[in-house]
Amino acid sequence: MVPQKATLKLNLGAVKKAERAGAVRGLRLAAEHLLKVSRDLVPHEEGTLERSGVASVDEGELRAAVSYDAPYAVRQHEDLTLKHDEGRQAKYLEEPMDTERQTMLDLVAAEVRRSLR
Repeated sequence: MVPQKATLKLNLGAVKKAERAGAVRGLRLAAEHLLKVSRDLVPHEEGTLERSGVASVDEGELRAAVSYDAPYAVRQHEDLTLKHDEGRQAKYLEEPMDTERQTMLDLVAAEVRRSLR
């Protein structure tokens, strides 16, 4: 039997680049998911607060954020004494950040795995 020879070249730069791209895509999906879930809970009178919500990703820092920009967004989020329509609530961002944590982690992980195929 003749010995066989194999050579493996691994381009770690390309692997890291693909991994980072997957992480960015995953963060974007996770932030959009959190925005959607929080919009279902945000107090709603005229829809201004709901429409002010945005999801963003800082690709350099690999960080995602969801924010609401209406002038009264913080008060609506923090003041537990305010009355809201059924299904709407204070802590409209904090609660889904906790309850949807695993889903968001899964979204990021899936995109990283997909990018490394």
